[in-house]
Amino acid sequence: MELAERFAYFGIASNLIAYLTGPIGQSTATAAENVNAWTGTSFLFPVIGAFVADSFLGRYRTIVVGSLICILEACGSPPHHSSEQFKFLDKAQFVPNDSKELEKVCSLSDVEEAKAVLRLVPIWASCLLFGVVDVQFSTLCTKQGATMDRSISPGFDIPPASLQSLMSLSIVSFIAIYDRIIVPIARNVTGEPSGITMLQRIGAGMFFSALSMAIATVVEMKRLEIAREYGLVDEPNVTVPMSIWWLIPQYVAAGVADALTSIGMQEFFYDQVPRELRSVGLSLYISAFGIGSFISSFLISIIGRVTGGEGRDSWFANNLNRAHLDYFYWLLAGLSTVQLIAYLYVAKKYVYKR
Repeated sequence: MELAERFAYFGIASNLIAYLTGPIGQSTATAAENVNAWTGTSFLFPVIGAFVADSFLGRYRTIVVGSLICILEACGSPPHHSSEQFKFLDKAQFVPNDSKELEKVCSLSDVEEAKAVLRLVPIWASCLLFGVVDVQFSTLCTKQGATMDRSISPGFDIPPASLQSLMSLSIVSFIAIYDRIIVPIARNVTGEPSGITMLQRIGAGMFFSALSMAIATVVEMKRLEIAREYGLVDEPNVTVPMSIWWLIPQYVAAGVADALTSIGMQEFFYDQVPRELRSVGLSLYISAFGIGSFISSFLISIIGRVTGGEGRDSWFANNLNRAHLDYFYWLLAGLSTVQLIAYLYVAKKYVYKR
């Protein structure tokens, strides 16, 4: 079932940009916005479901947990003490003296669960731009490849969307390298059972994410240079004599980034929330990609309007030989670097829940 779902999702996501700009006739910018919005919606549906399920089951969980607290306290063994972080939330356990609405009082467990989720918000927010970068490989990078020489034998051109399979291959290959080589070496150095912490793994992936955008920038600058050299600036339907294999490094770097950050985020958010909120933890992981996709759609819309119009070609002009995807990639590389710095600061302040 999982395999079928992945085929369905990636089959649509990988080719949607080509369909919207081809048979549907949308502009590159509009198509990219729509694909990003569609991707974000696909990611956020499970999140909504998880929160609805938790809200529905919350009443029954509160009864069970509350009963357990009473039993443990009766035995002289309180379940846990209030944490020092976010002390202002402790007020939820009390009501004013003149209030009789005791049913609205939160238990200690409820407050601690809220604190556990709240302390994850800075980490979650600093991961959003990773989702912005990730979605570019199914949209603008695919359009970039469509303009290049895709022939691998006479009469046979590979589809530009097929390069996205390189990300999957990179993920599978790097996971094996990471588990069998990197972790044992790191374990001897750091003493950590996992080699490096989950937060360190996420940060390493963010570095490769920024690197993938820097590589994409250099490749696009080279593609535009060749288009000018061969007089193809105003010939958008003519193949630029530059092999599509030039795109391999950026896809491989993106795959390594996914193997580090995506898996690290999944493990981290699942591990750091209370057992009763594990679905919420996974929702935080998924929602980072959903929100990131919506942010990407917003950026493309705003940048397209600001840089285009009045006889000017926008960064996302339909004629990619006159567009400036390299500028957009540079912007994402710069923002990813700033995000990495912010993430390192936030991660340094984070105290693990054991």
